[in-house]
Amino acid sequence: MKFGFRKPSIKKSIAARTSYKRFIRHNLGIKAPKGLGLITNPKKAVYNKVYRRTTKSIFDIFKLFK
Repeated sequence: MKFGFRKPSIKKSIAARTSYKRFIRHNLGIKAPKGLGLITNPKKAVYNKVYRRTTKSIFDIFKLFK
């Protein structure tokens, strides 16, 4: 598990926003409600919850100054 700051990847960020899977899912309205990840894939949901709490993004620094 990683602790500290995450290294942002512009390439992955753009790829996630422009994927055909996301486009189809959003246009058809087939999205699971928030918090349902624990039911669909519990291992991934727990990992992501811990990861989000133990690491910080570079963009979080800018939120502190607002």
